[in-house]
Amino acid sequence: MKLIARNKAFFFDRDGVVNYRIVGNYVRTYEEMIIIPDFLPFFKLIKQKDYLAILVTNQQGIGKGLMTLEDFHKVSIHMQMYLKRTTGYVFDDIFFCPELKSSNSPNRKPEPGMLLQAASKWNIDMGNSWIVGDKDTDIIAGKKAGVKSILIGNLFNNHELINPDYFFLNLQKALEELEL
Repeated sequence: MKLIARNKAFFFDRDGVVNYRIVGNYVRTYEEMIIIPDFLPFFKLIKQKDYLAILVTNQQGIGKGLMTLEDFHKVSIHMQMYLKRTTGYVFDDIFFCPELKSSNSPNRKPEPGMLLQAASKWNIDMGNSWIVGDKDTDIIAGKKAGVKSILIGNLFNNHELINPDYFFLNLQKALEELEL
């Protein structure tokens, strides 16, 4: 019997980790998709270390009718092209949940549905994988899925309440301090 090696992965939230969050609104066009500079060297390093890079993002702006699936896909294509041009890599896959927060969807973070779908599709070893997020919902989803968690944020985050494995002010600090 031949054993198939399992993949290790980094799951990334999008808004607030990959790109700047628009407070009180949604990134609806590629012009609004401004990549956070600290993300690029972190992303490049994890790809060089043979991690899968999987985007897992709640996008209830679609469910609210504020943007369309086509808008979301255009933004995603723009993001992927920018990442390829600046790092030489792209996300291996993108999972998104367009449902409203009130839907209680098993795919909407803090539920782990998107991570578990990715794990099944990509044969991911969750014990050797990570989630990077800027909200408690990201960290909770990661814990439910059995991955290590990195919370990115400011000192006003109540990170003690959700107990991430690591807390950094930004991905540059994570890059300096983590041994991946």
